[in-house]
Amino acid sequence: MKEIFKFLNNTDTFSHLASLKYLPRWAVLFIDITISAMSFLAAYLVASSFIKHLPDQLLLPLFPRLILLLFTQSVFFWLFHTYSGILRYSTMTDAAKLFLAIFGNCIFLSALNFVCSLYFPAPLFYYASILIYSVISFILLFGLRLTVRNIFNYFVETSAQIIPVMIYGIDEAGLGIARMILSSVNSKKQYKLVGFIDGNENIVNKMVMGLRVYKHDDHTIKTKVASKVNTVIVSPIKMKEINPDVDLDIFIQHHISLLTSQPMDIWEGEMPSVRQIKPLKIEDLLERKPIQISFDNIAAELKSKTVMVTGAAGSIGSEIVRQLCNFTPKLIVLVDNGETAIHNLKIELQAFSTSQHFNFVLGDVRNKERMEYIMDLYRPDFVFHAAAYKHVPMMEDFPCESVQVNVLGTKIMADLALKYRVSRFVMVSTDKAVNPTNVMGASKRIAEIYVQSLARKMQKTGTETTKFITTRFGNVLGSNGSVVPFFQKQIEKGGPVTVTHPDIIRYFMTVPEASSLVLEAGVMGEGGEIYVFDMGNPVNISHLAKKMIQMAGLIPGVDIQIAYTGLRPGEKLYEELLSHKEKVRSTQHPKIMVASVAEYDFDKISVDIDNLIKYSYLCKDFLVVSMMKQIVPEFKSNNSQYELLDISN
Repeated sequence: MKEIFKFLNNTDTFSHLASLKYLPRWAVLFIDITISAMSFLAAYLVASSFIKHLPDQLLLPLFPRLILLLFTQSVFFWLFHTYSGILRYSTMTDAAKLFLAIFGNCIFLSALNFVCSLYFPAPLFYYASILIYSVISFILLFGLRLTVRNIFNYFVETSAQIIPVMIYGIDEAGLGIARMILSSVNSKKQYKLVGFIDGNENIVNKMVMGLRVYKHDDHTIKTKVASKVNTVIVSPIKMKEINPDVDLDIFIQHHISLLTSQPMDIWEGEMPSVRQIKPLKIEDLLERKPIQISFDNIAAELKSKTVMVTGAAGSIGSEIVRQLCNFTPKLIVLVDNGETAIHNLKIELQAFSTSQHFNFVLGDVRNKERMEYIMDLYRPDFVFHAAAYKHVPMMEDFPCESVQVNVLGTKIMADLALKYRVSRFVMVSTDKAVNPTNVMGASKRIAEIYVQSLARKMQKTGTETTKFITTRFGNVLGSNGSVVPFFQKQIEKGGPVTVTHPDIIRYFMTVPEASSLVLEAGVMGEGGEIYVFDMGNPVNISHLAKKMIQMAGLIPGVDIQIAYTGLRPGEKLYEELLSHKEKVRSTQHPKIMVASVAEYDFDKISVDIDNLIKYSYLCKDFLVVSMMKQIVPEFKSNNSQYELLDISN
């Protein structure tokens, strides 16, 4: 028999059947009625052949009795919707519906038979034949469903189209996912639920939905769970209750892939679909709780205002725009110099929000005339300045371009914000501006100095019309050019995963967190502040790479190799949010602080910055970097050709 199944499984017939969605309802009803007719005839033969003392005569001939029974049975099938289920996913619920439909009809026909015997000389049916019919038809109808389900499961499993999974979390969301898996029509990626996992001792080793609940500990995961499944689905409710880095690492260490579903508020009270089950992302395993931002103040400030975002098509800029849509500003002006990027964002946002008004502008922050035209045209109340060059090795090769975009571009936008009386100007900076060891970080530090000194001069002279605020970030997970998508592509290609140094560490935050911080700073700042973020513990990049490999169900050093390539030009082993001379003071938000940084005289520093910008037009790299080091004395190059300038000083 197994050889026959294997032969059939290798033919195209069953691969077609496995991908077939389902029989139409009329076909299921027709099959059920056909089986009911055969059951009645079999019951009549059994009753008339083996049961004694039956009535000598019946009121109607055999064929009219059959038609009457099929009519009443069809009515009961309709009442209990026995034909609406999918045969391959039949459950005990379907058995209960069949039982009620068949034995309900049995009771009805018996009652009808009794009434007829009172008014007519002969009954409609043998009572024995009604009961025998009910038993035979129930066995055949439910047996058909079980047979179809078992055959389907066999061919799906043997053709490697099924993924055995367990669900971590016995809660409303976990049970909802379980019901979806048990009833879902999903021919492309069929999940088979084989158990649950939970840390609650009261339900461990109990049966839920007919499946065992396994204990969430290292021994059980290693000896029992890992031998049954390679994939675990984490309930979205459980994700909020646990420490992901500890509680999910047990699965990762045993090479179990992790999936999860969208949060329950997205389900809108309905059962989730298979499409909502996605692989767990590395940002879900951050070694700290995600930062929660209060949006009440943001909503009060931004409602019905005109907001401009530069660098709007970048990772941070585009997320700022998406979050701005929650606060119903009058207009969002999106400025970016990337034609394809701004075009793609336009298509996305037009589908994302049909009620929000957007204006998409192609322009470069280095072009003063273009930026002035845009500012004069839209007269924004808020400007979120996210346009920047950010890749350290690239800027080390092109320092003049770094100055042009990061310094000149910021200066142009800040000056225009003051001229056109923008209420708030928020600049996005980086932790690489602290004790910079590369051109990119130094250029951002110079931009910080310009914005902050401009704000202080306006405050001292009493001419402040714009509040200038700066925010410093660490690395942003999932942003363009970050290590996470880079590592992911390398893993998909089979490796190796390249890390610059085994001891290199970085602070991380998610794109939504970074963007939320920009918005929060935009409304809480009084002007001149540099906001820094409590980002928790830094992450070792080598450990991050290993964890991403393990999350893919692979073994680091065996399935995927990790190659150490050496520090890149301008790169350092660790980043800092504050220099050794800077101190912080708290704010109303426990995770947001204000850095007390060195103050610069605007009139003097603006002359130095203007000279730096002039030098950048000459395309003299060493001259530009030398000037940058004069403006930012703590700028000491690392692993770079510009280390020669530090020696000469």
